[in-house]
Amino acid sequence: MTPTRAAAADTDRFDGWGFDTCVTPSLATMRAWNSSRYRSIGVYYGGRGRGCPNQPELSKSWVSSVYGMGWKVLPVFVGSQSPCVQAEGKRKVAIGSDPAGQGADEGRDAVERARALGMVEGTPLYLDMEAYDQNDSDCAATTLSFVRSWDREVERLGFVSGFYSSADSGVQQLGDERKAGTSDLPSVMWFARWNDKPSVTGESSLRSEDWSPHLRIHQYAGDVTEEHGGQELSIDRNRVDAPVARIAGQ
Repeated sequence: MTPTRAAAADTDRFDGWGFDTCVTPSLATMRAWNSSRYRSIGVYYGGRGRGCPNQPELSKSWVSSVYGMGWKVLPVFVGSQSPCVQAEGKRKVAIGSDPAGQGADEGRDAVERARALGMVEGTPLYLDMEAYDQNDSDCAATTLSFVRSWDREVERLGFVSGFYSSADSGVQQLGDERKAGTSDLPSVMWFARWNDKPSVTGESSLRSEDWSPHLRIHQYAGDVTEEHGGQELSIDRNRVDAPVARIAGQ
């Protein structure tokens, strides 16, 4: 086990409620949402597959400021997507003919963008791989090659590799690979199952011993609207027991 992977269980962790939203909220909205139960936020900070590439609020100063308010940041990188991705809009950013090389390139990009926002070594970077047909063997092999290469590069550079996907696609595939003893899999698992039952345990696509303890996030509801402190957002809801960003100087 490499030093970075050993540190995945020892890095800054958060146990509680979180949300993610496509466009990074303003600092005023984050202050208003201090009245909510949420204390962590998923931030779509990079990657060619982001649904909301324009992030006018997101900056190094924003990250430092929300940290000072007591928020924990979950950095999400939406890179190239599986060739058999279900969402039609994501097919234009499909993994190409060199998945390993592309995974390494995007892993470096993920780290560089995180560093530019003031995040330091030991920070988890969550690779967002939207739902795909993991039963398509060629597609699944391409996707796995990309993910493993991304993982190796992120970990080599001192960050912690995380993974987000649908419980019935990417999470199922990585769970099966973990069971088979495959190496170079992400250290933290963020699974989406919109069952409105917020728990990081009991997920059918994962064995209880996998990505445990303190290495899981459950996105349990999506596309819901909430208002706190007079500020309304459309969010996905998460139950978090996992590493969060480490911020320079904090």
